[in-house]
Amino acid sequence: MRVLKYLIVGFIFGIVLTKSEAVSWYRIYEMFHFQSFHMYGIIMTAVCTGLIGIQIIKRKNLKDIKGQPIVIADKEKGSFRYWIGGLFFGFGWALVGTCPGPIFILLGAGFLSLGFVLVGALIGTFIYGVIKESLPH
Repeated sequence: MRVLKYLIVGFIFGIVLTKSEAVSWYRIYEMFHFQSFHMYGIIMTAVCTGLIGIQIIKRKNLKDIKGQPIVIADKEKGSFRYWIGGLFFGFGWALVGTCPGPIFILLGAGFLSLGFVLVGALIGTFIYGVIKESLPH
């Protein structure tokens, strides 16, 4: 039953991203060429929603589904690693034309060539896990 809730939320999320054209390669192309505000508007809406949600969680001391207090750890100091990680993420997004979430949405929509992208993303994640300890964090 618990998995069913996650699947329903995932389907709704996929429908919203598809209908808002956030999974459209053309919209992503426009964004990286600074030709349209569409994707920036979606991203800023997500960031603002996250900021408001985090503030509500912190100020109201909300608890998770098991009754445990939600603890959000502060980020470690230093911005270099965030810049490097963001550049890798952005380069991958620009080269492939999609970020990790929409890979599954596009696969579900029948774009089977995204299977190669998913395999590449999984290999990249595995490699990061292997070399994580030797990277400057």
